[in-house]
Amino acid sequence: MSEFKYGFGKQVGATFDDAIVQVIDALKTEGFGVLSDIDVAATLKKKLDEDMPPYRILGACNPPLAHRALLNEASIGLLLPCNIVVREDEAGAVHVEMMDPAAVLDLVGNPDVDDLASEVRSRLHRVLDALS
Repeated sequence: MSEFKYGFGKQVGATFDDAIVQVIDALKTEGFGVLSDIDVAATLKKKLDEDMPPYRILGACNPPLAHRALLNEASIGLLLPCNIVVREDEAGAVHVEMMDPAAVLDLVGNPDVDDLASEVRSRLHRVLDALS
């Protein structure tokens, strides 16, 4: 697993399409649904006629946790949902990377939100651990 300032992720052995299915299934297990699914590669092809390897951004949300966050900080919707990237690199390797909610929600400066961010982070780590 790799960690960076604003996220964490890993390379998986699955194909790109299988990784999408695995991520969505693992998110469901942790109480998340996918609110948005942006096919970046298709969008760049359509708008700019540029080719790139498969790249999708999934916007994941756990409704009870999002509700708690909104009760504590009304404008926190600016930082939601949790973005998850599934991408294939030029060599064909598939990567799954997740926004680190603790890093992003730290911007709020609210201890109740910090506790919530820690819980979301733990759930997303379990999602990542479930991927093969």
